[in-house]
Amino acid sequence: MVLIFSLAILFAVGAFISKFILPPLADSANFTNATASLGNSRFSYVAGVASGTAGASNVQIDTSGNPDKDVDHLFPSDTVCFAPSTLVGCRDNTAYSVAATEGADGDQFTVSPSLGTTLDSADLVYATASGSLRLQFTLVNEVPDGGDLLVTIPMANSANGNDGFPDYAATVAASGFDLNGIAAADISTATSTSGTCDNGHWSTTETISPGSGATDHTIRIDRSGSACQANSTVITITIDSSPGIVNPAPINTSRTQGVADAYTINVKSRDNTDATIDSSNVMVAPVEAVLVSATVSETLAFTVTADSASASRCGQTTDVATTATAVPWGTLASSNTFYEASQILTLSTNANSGYDVYIEENDQMGKDGTACTGVAPSAGHYTFGSATCIRDSLCGSTPCTESDGYYWTNATNYPGLGISLENLDGTDAKWLYDSTSEPCTNTGGGTSTNFCARQIADIAGSETRASIMANVGSVNSKDIYVCYRISVTGTQPAGYYYNKVRYTAVPKF
Repeated sequence: MVLIFSLAILFAVGAFISKFILPPLADSANFTNATASLGNSRFSYVAGVASGTAGASNVQIDTSGNPDKDVDHLFPSDTVCFAPSTLVGCRDNTAYSVAATEGADGDQFTVSPSLGTTLDSADLVYATASGSLRLQFTLVNEVPDGGDLLVTIPMANSANGNDGFPDYAATVAASGFDLNGIAAADISTATSTSGTCDNGHWSTTETISPGSGATDHTIRIDRSGSACQANSTVITITIDSSPGIVNPAPINTSRTQGVADAYTINVKSRDNTDATIDSSNVMVAPVEAVLVSATVSETLAFTVTADSASASRCGQTTDVATTATAVPWGTLASSNTFYEASQILTLSTNANSGYDVYIEENDQMGKDGTACTGVAPSAGHYTFGSATCIRDSLCGSTPCTESDGYYWTNATNYPGLGISLENLDGTDAKWLYDSTSEPCTNTGGGTSTNFCARQIADIAGSETRASIMANVGSVNSKDIYVCYRISVTGTQPAGYYYNKVRYTAVPKF
């Protein structure tokens, strides 16, 4: 009877201890909303070398036995390394830039600079794709003081998974990521709430354990000082992109380009005995990148457009309408009088260094096309009363030229033909009719700044054509007015006078 009573007491005490002193652990569960994303989802590139000679730039790859069997996934400007299969470093300690991929069989590419050493047929060519890894999940149960978060990242079997070289295998199950020497400073842990799960109690000296053989990589983030309560807490673990983890190359057996290889990453929370509390598998899927390419041809669009009469141009009112091919002054009814006209120049180009538009005339305006000897300001056929040409105007007491302007305000003393400029869209005119700076600091006998004029370069007189419109970069539909002005004296011989003006647009690619 005593024995039975003693056993009953023991069972009762045991039940008390079990229920009240040692409460049961919460059942293990999965995180909610668990995701993983790669900052760079591109496969790394790994191919065998068939040939490559020192001093040359062409490399031919081996089209069998390695993850990449062509150059389809090798793009211009990719950085490549040529290394022995033992992966002891890049040959001649040089990384090369892919200049172009070529070859009818898709098995060749060129590099810059030229190869510094002859490649061995057993060498491999690598183009590493690395980047950040971001894991995010919502807690179901709290992470206690002394607990941790454990991230498991797959690595390739029988590979050095922490040397910065991309890894690969025959199957996804046997392949994985290279940790690329990441350190604790490259890892951060953040929570969506404060107080119940503050960031300050996650360890910033994470334990990083690179995999070995068939053992995957692990990263442990300890919790200390307070528990991280669930309370719909979202946790984000980030491995930054510098240096970032290295993505695997495609599996090296038969595969279809453009089909991703899906890898499973596990993240779990644990208590202070390393027992799992919550756990979820998340997946990432590297795939070949897509080279989107297009060739844009060098472009230049230049238009000469008519302008109307009675329009305000260069501070004046135009007297005649022009066309795209003519400035038809018609009959000049009055002498010692300014007549005004204009045309519109429009230019677009994708030239990196911009453009210039030049203006020149075949000669000065000769009567019935008569050749005009000499150039202003020389004498000769410019003598009033016997001239057979309407000369280029001198503009003022200090003569203007094709490259220097002067305020032309006197139609009687300085007759002839001249031009000025006004911007319609942009600032591409080389000078302006109302400029108060060089080359129009002089006022031509007055104080007005209403028409800063220049001559048009006379090619018959061996003058050098001058730029009237320019930019140092590419432009889209920039417009200027070219304002023509003419006057003649009362002794200018009657007749029909003309010359030919030519615009030349020169892009600078």
